[in-house]
Amino acid sequence: MGNIRGWGGPLPPSWHQTQLALQHRILARMRNFGMIPVLPGFAGHVPAAITSLYPKAAVSRLQWGRFKDPYCCTYLLDPQDPLFSHIGGMFISEMIKEFNGTNHIYNADTFNEMRPKSSDPSYLTKSGAAVFAGMLAGDPQAIWLMQGWLFVSDRDFWQPAQTKALLQSVPQGKMVVLDLFGEVEPVYNTTDSFYGQPFIWCMLHNFGGNLGMYGTVHTVNQGSFLARKYLGSTMVGTGLTPEGIDQNYVMYELMNEVAWMPQPVQIMDNWAADYAWSRYGVKNANASLGWQILLRSVYDCEKGFKDHCDSVVVKRPQLHKTQRSWYKPEDVFSAWDHFVSASNDLGLVDSFRYDLVDITRQALQEWAYMNYQDLMETYNTGDLNKFRDAAGVFQQTLTDMDRILATHQNFLLGRWIEDAKSLATNDQERSLYEFNARNQVTLWGPNGEIVDYANKQWSGLVADYYSERWALMIKTLTTALMEGKKFNHTAFQQDVFQQVEKPFTLANKTYPYYPTGDTLQIAKELHQRYRRRTW
Repeated sequence: MGNIRGWGGPLPPSWHQTQLALQHRILARMRNFGMIPVLPGFAGHVPAAITSLYPKAAVSRLQWGRFKDPYCCTYLLDPQDPLFSHIGGMFISEMIKEFNGTNHIYNADTFNEMRPKSSDPSYLTKSGAAVFAGMLAGDPQAIWLMQGWLFVSDRDFWQPAQTKALLQSVPQGKMVVLDLFGEVEPVYNTTDSFYGQPFIWCMLHNFGGNLGMYGTVHTVNQGSFLARKYLGSTMVGTGLTPEGIDQNYVMYELMNEVAWMPQPVQIMDNWAADYAWSRYGVKNANASLGWQILLRSVYDCEKGFKDHCDSVVVKRPQLHKTQRSWYKPEDVFSAWDHFVSASNDLGLVDSFRYDLVDITRQALQEWAYMNYQDLMETYNTGDLNKFRDAAGVFQQTLTDMDRILATHQNFLLGRWIEDAKSLATNDQERSLYEFNARNQVTLWGPNGEIVDYANKQWSGLVADYYSERWALMIKTLTTALMEGKKFNHTAFQQDVFQQVEKPFTLANKTYPYYPTGDTLQIAKELHQRYRRRTW
């Protein structure tokens, strides 16, 4: 997508060779299954060296996020420069040669989350035509696949005239657009069905691979049918476009099932019970009731929050944090009751054990926010003893969260790090891959440019990163109360970066690769303790 020039490298040749071999295997298997692979097209993003090789080339630079040189400001070859179509054709030709042919579909996202240098519709039309011309130069049967996210992320720029200019720069049927965030912010219904270009209605659902329970069951259940019935609809299919997997499995089951249905399913009448049955292999009344409660509450977000994993647990500590919620926490606790009750019958089923960990994690997340409010109230009133009591309870909640997460392999930081290191061929590469694995789920950048975007509630990460940040916050607030000083938010941000966040990314502590502790025993223990304090 061209958002940054690079970060965390350079990657060694062994990594590129491994990825190339993997790509060959993936493409071969997809084609054997009758799937249609998509190959990269040339979107215009080029190395800085192009300014030396072609001094007269029309090159601009694009800004994204808060990254600075040498990581930011990707070089973009102007689509209207004759060099663009030349490179585009060569790029496609090399792709076809390397990957043993083509299925004629190529993705290119020249302006994804980055504004074009001009909003003139004629410039956008010529730019789009040039991108497609580059594809045609390498494959006369080329079809351009483009994400429609740019029309969501920067609606101020992409007004109807600009949107139409880009979409109609390519002959109808020669572009397919992914309506990327269809379940929350569809674009087809504000663009006359992408001004005639075919589109795929997609459920994005997840940002950053976050793990908090979240879903939009109503719009996922209804949305693709509404898109299909839209006047003049050019919808050609449905898709999944999450930024992360291994979370909220129920939403992906629903989306994939609805895609094959002639009409929406009856979620509360029978789908929830059938889902529990199919997921665990046996019928269980408590499991069915637990899923019914979750699907009508935490999985039925009608507001469509983008930053839905907004827990105080995983966000950098601050004084005034409002945790947005579209559901009642008591519904999470009620569902927790049913899952714990079902554990006697379903405790040997791994998918159930995963769900029991997840609902326990979610319940402790709710409890943590309630205690955070107590913590801030005692701080604001200046009662040091009560503040210390509240701090102890809050920190214990994080400790308990780490304990339950440690009981299932899908919630382990150790797996993430060790899997990354397993690609290495020497110690230097192992250190590089571990640094990248740690940085990506925490700071994501040298100075926290998009800090916490890819937060994960994993055992190890909760204990040694999130808990340590809060320990420093509590220590700082305690000192402020004792000395009668105000909390300095700017100073704390620097302190937590230097003392906790950056050191964590540079550390090499080994974390368990396999689960520790018994899920059922710990879940029941925590349920008994915390349910006495809640609704």
